[in-house]
Amino acid sequence: MKRIGYAAMFALVLTQILSGVQDAQRPPAVSSAPTIPKTWDDQEMATLEIPLANPVGSPKQAPSSYYYSIPIRPIYKNYPVYAYGHEPQGYIESLKQREPEIVWDDHGHRPTLKTPADWIAAGELVFDSPTTYGGIGGSDAKDLYVREAKFLSDTDTPVGRDGTLPFFRYVVKKKGEVEIGALACGMCHSRIMPDGAILKGAQGNFPFGNVFAADYLHARTPLNDVHALERSLYATPWLGADSLPATDAMSLDEIIQIHRTVPPGVVARHRTSPFAPAQVPDLIGVKDRKYLDRTGLQQQRSIVDLMRYAALNQGGDDLASFDGFVPVDFGNFKKLPAANTLDRYSDEQLYALAQFIYAQQPPPNPNKVDALAAHGKEVFESENCVMCHTPPLYTNNKLTPALGFKVPPDARKKYDILSMSVGTDPDLTMKTRRGTGYYKVPSLKGVWYRGMFGHDGWCATLEDWFNPRRESDNYVPTGFKPYGAKTFAVKGHPFGLDLSEEDRKALIAFLKTL
Repeated sequence: MKRIGYAAMFALVLTQILSGVQDAQRPPAVSSAPTIPKTWDDQEMATLEIPLANPVGSPKQAPSSYYYSIPIRPIYKNYPVYAYGHEPQGYIESLKQREPEIVWDDHGHRPTLKTPADWIAAGELVFDSPTTYGGIGGSDAKDLYVREAKFLSDTDTPVGRDGTLPFFRYVVKKKGEVEIGALACGMCHSRIMPDGAILKGAQGNFPFGNVFAADYLHARTPLNDVHALERSLYATPWLGADSLPATDAMSLDEIIQIHRTVPPGVVARHRTSPFAPAQVPDLIGVKDRKYLDRTGLQQQRSIVDLMRYAALNQGGDDLASFDGFVPVDFGNFKKLPAANTLDRYSDEQLYALAQFIYAQQPPPNPNKVDALAAHGKEVFESENCVMCHTPPLYTNNKLTPALGFKVPPDARKKYDILSMSVGTDPDLTMKTRRGTGYYKVPSLKGVWYRGMFGHDGWCATLEDWFNPRRESDNYVPTGFKPYGAKTFAVKGHPFGLDLSEEDRKALIAFLKTL
């Protein structure tokens, strides 16, 4: 069960949503007794995702009869995890004295759900709730090694100004035992700001690559188990020789070094690859996004589609058959396990989670519109950046084809697709289980507090992204650099690279005000 949870995770749980232009600052109206939409509807699930670049591998989702036979995951009361040197004296012993407390399940435990504020607060419970226990690469559930100084030195995990590691939570499921809870939505989507403040829903900066590597070592995970987990997360067997490198025959040290190439703000989540990871999305303002995922994998037509995305990324799409490959079936990868060996969120919990995500607001922007930024706005308009990054959302909510991808004849009737490619590296969208052949046009709102730009997160800052040297073969990326590469040319999206130094600085100053 635990390892199934790991494969289910890479999630960046949730990505970008809804097409209409709405007020991203205002929580949506919710009646006191809303009608909870059905998450797993067979007909809707069959058309939810855009076909993969090689449609042979497009997932056939598990039937709703199976999905709804999976038990509901109980949400336990959970507690902060403190970094080494910050934990209050006697903290763990005090947790051991606590009785287990379930706050939400399908057996009578349920938070108050009467007002819009109640639903948002309940959604935060889901957002913070672990979906598995132990480390992300195989550590025992009760192994509290994240408390050790070595964990911080090995992983460079950032610490909040309150001394906590918001990416983990302690859970007491049995009195006297404290377990590490992991893989909550907040693990990917909690960001520790430069002043130590914790921003929920943002592009997270948890160092998944380093932690994955450290966890494999700490847990002494058997190599066969490592190979099985990696295969469940990343394999694309229908692509054959066109696949990205597989780790099936690699040593543990090689696999560890590969994961260490993935920097914070980027994640080799399930259905991607450590050779083509994805920039972690910012969920703030996500209700205004029409397509989710860097590859525009899923449409968002209403709030229930966000619920579906959450369900898929917390275990659901590991149940799918990708041309006969079923990720959740460790060992054989051919069939679904008994439903009672898994767990899932209820539709009510997913609805609350979506309400919480929709309600998140950006932090106050310290960057003011001064003379330099005002000039940058003029540059933004004169360079026609508004064609793709259209105000007020600063995205046109469309897809752009990757290099080498031939758009199917009927696709333009179904989806909003630009006629041009921006020429960025196609591997993520052509060679992974999230690969549609497209990349979505991202919103530029909130770029001032984000980082690791480009769909693989090659550039740590906007200054790096607009540096014309990044297209050179001898360029050393400041963000993600593929394993084994000493240099890597970050090609594509040439817009803004030929500006004068003055105009470039002004453009960046303007973007930071958004």
